Amino acid sequence: MSTLVEKIKSIEDEMARTQKNKATSAHLGMLKAKLAKFKRELITPKSSSGGAGEGFDVAKTGDARIGFVGFPSVGKSTLLSNLAGVYSEVAAYEFTTLTTVPGVIRYKGAKIQLLDLPGIIEGAKDGKGRGRQVIAVARTCKLIFIVLDVLKPLGDKAIIEHELEGFGIRLNKTPPNITFRKKKKVPTATLR
Repeated sequence: MSTLVEKIKSIEDEMARTQKNKATSAHLGMLKAKLAKFKRELITPKSSSGGAGEGFDVAKTGDARIGFVGFPSVGKSTLLSNLAGVYSEVAAYEFTTLTTVPGVIRYKGAKIQLLDLPGIIEGAKDGKGRGRQVIAVARTCKLIFIVLDVLKPLGDKAIIEHELEGFGIRLNKTPPNITFRKKKKVPTATLR
């Protein structure tokens, strides 16, 4: 069975290939509905447990958004508290931060929003530990700041990068080179 990200990609590809006209409008409408459904499931997966938990997303403020991503108990909350002066609970046990904690700093006249995201674990892109919701919030950030524990190996960085890339976030890669060319007008033949 393919993952939701692969299903979304295949539907987007099919929509790009499908010519837009009266005959295909119903088909495109069905594809758009499926796409919306899969994107909804990606952000809030189906759960067999009780009611829904607290949401992770917060309102965007300022000129840019930076998300602190990392494993539990690596210092994301401490970093936010020191940079933005916002209280974010810090404790000696893992998963202290259960929701997104926002903070704001000003730098050279720009208002920058900092987000302390809950810790992610290996398998987060597949939904482990509510990882999909956390990574979905990270996806809305202009900059993702990966916070690592200095005492743990650099393998943690590779795991986090793998989780983010598995969710469609391209790290340290140039955006695709997309160009537009003006289409030449073909003179239409006049009917007499």
